[in-house]
Amino acid sequence: MSQIICGGTSPPSAADENIQKLCDAVKSDAEAKAGRKFDVFTAKSYTQQCVCGTNYFIKVHVGGEEHIHIRVHQQLDCHGGEISLSSMQQSKTHQDPVEYF
Repeated sequence: MSQIICGGTSPPSAADENIQKLCDAVKSDAEAKAGRKFDVFTAKSYTQQCVCGTNYFIKVHVGGEEHIHIRVHQQLDCHGGEISLSSMQQSKTHQDPVEYF
């Protein structure tokens, strides 16, 4: 795991099982926000930001050549550890870098 600088984002990393679990937890929220169902919802890469909890900026493959970027917030365990979809960017490609938004 990359070193996290408080307030800054980590370098991009390949998504792992833990990142996929975060995506699975917010898939229905992303579908509601997009107004459609995703047959594929596979995390590809991510960066993270240490705040009061952690923001994850995740590139997700949603079928064909289409990707979305989602920002998922996970609260600190002492505050319940809740996972929520904070924001989403659509119409992304595999080449688009995952950045703060």
